[in-house]
Amino acid sequence: MQPNPVSMRRVTDGLPTISAKIRALDAAGYACADIARFLNRRYQHVRNVLVQGPPKSQSSQMDSNAPDTPGNIEPKTLQVARNGRVVIPAEMRSAMLVDATGYVTASVVEGELRILSPKSALLKAQKVVQEKTSGVASPADELIAERRAEAQREADG
Repeated sequence: MQPNPVSMRRVTDGLPTISAKIRALDAAGYACADIARFLNRRYQHVRNVLVQGPPKSQSSQMDSNAPDTPGNIEPKTLQVARNGRVVIPAEMRSAMLVDATGYVTASVVEGELRILSPKSALLKAQKVVQEKTSGVASPADELIAERRAEAQREADG
């Protein structure tokens, strides 16, 4: 993205800290060197802020406000920056159950990008197991009963 001071100022207006401004400009697709020049900071400072991740207060806030079940968000247009980055809006991350670590699994199926958080994947797996075992005794109880019957046969025979 071409460095344009007017558009960069628009991105950073109202942000309280230099770090927040650095993160916002990075999310908008600006290069580290351009961010450093615009904010009159050293390149290394910009890089360090981006490498260390979000502030601790923000990551703990993400955990405390996180819902327990995945949600739905209407489709939105997101921009893919020149460097390939896509910023997922906070409301989408929340609906996806993305935790403070920020890790997700991504795949492309028939040209469609699918992103899944670990918590959503776990809930999905639990739902599949629950559907497969509904009306059936606990799989653990079945296994224990089979082992006991087998042990009894061995003791009798």
